[in-house]
Amino acid sequence: MPTDPRGLRGDAPLLDAWLRFGERPPTPFTIPGHKQRHDLVGDVVAGDVPLYAGLDTMKLSRGVLADAEARAARLWGADFCRFSTGGATHANQAVALAVAGDGDRVVVSRTLHRSLLLGLVLAGLTPVWVRPEVDPATGLPLGVAPATLRRVLTANPDVRAVFVGDPSYVGTVGDIAGLADAAHEAGVPLVVDAAWAAHFGFHPGLPRHPLQLGADVMVTSAHKTLPAWSQAALVLARTGRVDAARLDAGIEATATTSPAGAVLASTDAARALLQRDGHALLGDAIAATRAARDRLRGIDGLTVLDGLAADPLKLTLLLFGTGADGNLVERDLLAAGLPVESADRDVLVAVVSLADTPASLTHLTTALADSVRRHRGAPRPVVGPAVYGVEPVAAMPPRQAFFAATETVPAERAVGRVCAELVAPYPPGIPVLAPGEQITAAALTALEQARHAGVRIAYAADPSLRTLRVVTRLL
Repeated sequence: MPTDPRGLRGDAPLLDAWLRFGERPPTPFTIPGHKQRHDLVGDVVAGDVPLYAGLDTMKLSRGVLADAEARAARLWGADFCRFSTGGATHANQAVALAVAGDGDRVVVSRTLHRSLLLGLVLAGLTPVWVRPEVDPATGLPLGVAPATLRRVLTANPDVRAVFVGDPSYVGTVGDIAGLADAAHEAGVPLVVDAAWAAHFGFHPGLPRHPLQLGADVMVTSAHKTLPAWSQAALVLARTGRVDAARLDAGIEATATTSPAGAVLASTDAARALLQRDGHALLGDAIAATRAARDRLRGIDGLTVLDGLAADPLKLTLLLFGTGADGNLVERDLLAAGLPVESADRDVLVAVVSLADTPASLTHLTTALADSVRRHRGAPRPVVGPAVYGVEPVAAMPPRQAFFAATETVPAERAVGRVCAELVAPYPPGIPVLAPGEQITAAALTALEQARHAGVRIAYAADPSLRTLRVVTRLL
């Protein structure tokens, strides 16, 4: 029988519908094709209840999804909320379709995930790039400075919106309030990809979330730092500067017509949990993470990201001073059953959520200390990921390049050509090259440095980077 250990169903209509389905399973003559039988492919389909003819009738006559989304909107202080079963990837692309029109220009932070870059292709938008500040002490991005955004907006008065990502993948937190002021002074909305910030704003020990700080649209992932199924995300908006009907249309245009009810129900349940018990659970997680940081600071040469401009629930460790190779440390952690979010030679990132405990964090810090001690070497100079310093050179609109005739050329002959594909070290998936950009020697050097540091090169047709797809030259 399905369970509700914390008694959340009374405040979570989608969760309640999912539980009722499991308590009295029907004999369905609808999709999905497994028909709730577990003797065919096994328990891999357990809990897979559709929204249509599952959580609700085929005609959605019970209105449980709209009810759940309205509750989430109230919790985050939004006028508009839609759940996504396609993650922040789908949400970002839907917002790109909603805030501007084909051929319009928008300001885009270069630290944004590849999903938004492909959203530009879908929507026919042209980016005006803005780069974040980089901390020379760590080599990590700090966020876009409001003064930088003001300069870009002054120089480009025709832009229709501003897109930034905050907090960053490594947990650094920027000045969203300042960016909102700058965007609003120019008369455009601020859209924040806050995929890693679903917990922000719900405990005084955490930063406020983007809508509290003046942003107009916030995309966040319920599955990253809240206890929802993978692919669970939300689009939240205040509609003074964005059109709710356009947002709705953008979401419908890019969403599946067969949404997974379990993903939706878990989003609803995570919202109910956050609303009722979030303060206590987050307080315990923050305290446990603070204690873990204190233990890790005792490792000679290890730098632990901390302070007001850092997410208290993300452990980002810089290994330069230890001389240890983060790839070897990751190997030890995997052997100990402790996978981390990201690891390369110099930087290791561990995500903490309200599901963690002092015991789980003690296990992690003990294994980390043992591994760093085992692999310690001569300290290295601080050299941040080169991807954060690449200056993109726009050559044509992303959509035009994406659909252009292309050819494949050796990498050494690609410099100066227009890139036709998206190439990014993953994680975090921040592009070094995007469709429509001129391939530069600096971009290729940054990609090679990332590969040498042990980072996977993603999305490229040739992940070895021996060749690149470029736009065919017109005769």
